[in-house]
Amino acid sequence: MAQTDYLTVTALTQYLKRKFDVDPYLGKVYLTGEISNFRLRPHAHQYFSLKDDHAKISAIMFKSAFEKLKFTPETGMKVLVTGRISLYEPTGNYQIYVERMEPDGVGQLYQAYEQLKQKLADEGLFTAPKRPLPRFPKRIAVVTSPSGAVIRDIITTTRRRYPIAQIVLYPAVVQGDAAAPDIVRQIQRANANGSFDTLIIGRGGGSIEDLWPFNEESVARAIAASRLPIISSVGHETDTTIADLVADVRAATPTAAAELAVPVLSEELLKLSQQRTRLFNAMNNRITFQQERLNKLMTAYVFRQPQRLYETYVQRLDRAQQALGQSMQTQLRQREQRFQLARQGLRSQSPLERVHRDQLTVSQTTARLNTEAKRYLTTTQEHVAQLINGLDYLSPLKIMGRGYSYVTQNDHVVKSVVDLKPTTATIHLSDGTAEAEIKTITPATEANHE
Repeated sequence: MAQTDYLTVTALTQYLKRKFDVDPYLGKVYLTGEISNFRLRPHAHQYFSLKDDHAKISAIMFKSAFEKLKFTPETGMKVLVTGRISLYEPTGNYQIYVERMEPDGVGQLYQAYEQLKQKLADEGLFTAPKRPLPRFPKRIAVVTSPSGAVIRDIITTTRRRYPIAQIVLYPAVVQGDAAAPDIVRQIQRANANGSFDTLIIGRGGGSIEDLWPFNEESVARAIAASRLPIISSVGHETDTTIADLVADVRAATPTAAAELAVPVLSEELLKLSQQRTRLFNAMNNRITFQQERLNKLMTAYVFRQPQRLYETYVQRLDRAQQALGQSMQTQLRQREQRFQLARQGLRSQSPLERVHRDQLTVSQTTARLNTEAKRYLTTTQEHVAQLINGLDYLSPLKIMGRGYSYVTQNDHVVKSVVDLKPTTATIHLSDGTAEAEIKTITPATEANHE
């Protein structure tokens, strides 16, 4: 039995890759599909997918090819691509290497134009404040082709309208891939010069491809960054480029650009002549008016009788002096009164006066205290005498002196017949005592009955 040779995965993948690479039908493929899984990677290779209703293929577009696109791909956009089919060995997936791509149904340049227009509009470049054009420019820079009709039209129109202005050409390529960098460089050179008043950029008419350098983002940003006011004159009147939208003023034709940049010298000289005439008439009228005013003043009574000029002031001075004298007298009287009041107040606050007042207060208080003390003593003595009389009046001795006595038995005062015993009792009189023998005791109720 023969032995079977097994292939490695790498060998099989390499074989399939070679099949893809040598197949003449896969060397250049034209596909249409919808972009899927796209995420912009600045300054790098782009990876995404192309799909339709039934299938999907991975796609890669190298940096060098992607930078040539005039529009920015977006997920969901239907595109036409040109590329080759090959196989990526590490994963075994086949994919298309995109070399060219453009929108399907909308031109590539128009798509790029609309995308850049929307981007710059969102940034506010179109609505930014516009720089005013100088009315009387001395030097005008023109960025355009040196061999086209644009520079000739601008020079002819400027010489006819305003020959004192100087036109300086900054020659630039205005068509092709090298045009945009050259236009940017010339705009920057004109700004760096520092001696120009106005800058005109433009070219003649053409297709959108011919005018495309003026739709480049680098040109638009150079115009927006310019310190010089810029007049854009690109293509015909119906053509509108990004440069026209960013510029300070848009001109339909190069001739119109020159007309916007400079005035008509003859008209300006006529205006100057008219202004000079009006100025002369105005000054003449003013001089006449001032002369009439001077004559009127010279005939005034002030110049004929100068002393009348200051009569009123003399009267006002006299009145002011009188008012001043009265005011001074009033102030002196007021100050004298204030001085006397202060003097009296100070005197009333003198320590000696206070001592005298305090001494008088002490004397008066001492006299009142002595009087009150004597009165209190007399009153107290009288009260004590009354109390003594009252006590004397109530004294038992005083009562006994009027013939009363009291009886005691066994050293106890007998207050009732109940307490009296039929024994010996002591009778107490006012001037001595007596012994008595109790024989009969009769209660008060029985005595009353008998």
